[in-house]
Amino acid sequence: MTTKNLQLATLGGGCFWCTEAVFIEVKGVEKVVSGYSGGNAPGRPTYREVCSGLTGHAEVVQITFDANIISYYDILSIFMTTHDPTTLNRQGADRGTQYRSVIYYHNEAQKEIAEVVFKEMASYYENPIVTEISSFSIFYEAEKEHQDYYKNNQEQGYCSFVITPKLAKFRKLHAKKLK
Repeated sequence: MTTKNLQLATLGGGCFWCTEAVFIEVKGVEKVVSGYSGGNAPGRPTYREVCSGLTGHAEVVQITFDANIISYYDILSIFMTTHDPTTLNRQGADRGTQYRSVIYYHNEAQKEIAEVVFKEMASYYENPIVTEISSFSIFYEAEKEHQDYYKNNQEQGYCSFVITPKLAKFRKLHAKKLK
């Protein structure tokens, strides 16, 4: 039996409910946790505090994946094609710095891969990519009600009108990467 090669990816692509729903379906992904990262406010932030925009944190997901099954490059390729990396501090109707597009790299290899994916994806979009590439510093797990949000709230309006169509696009575009 092959030993797992577990690694972390920390990504912000707007609302963490959307990003979590996508990556939970990716083959090789072991765990997806919604949370907050990239801010400088002291202490553990709450959802309400992050939504205020005053903490500096972005809504992110922390993905534990087996690099023997899916590469960090593929994780980032999925990420860059399942949200709009060309809108600053905005995804659809969600606006504010907490919804910024961001890749928090955990080591220099991840930084280099992020820069490669960034350059390769540039021609995919009409507008310039504004995704931030920054060093990872800290991750705060979001409150329990934000974990597995789509799975637990599929009938809710936001899920029906925003996440379900996003998942349909993702499943079509990345069918070979699904569990």
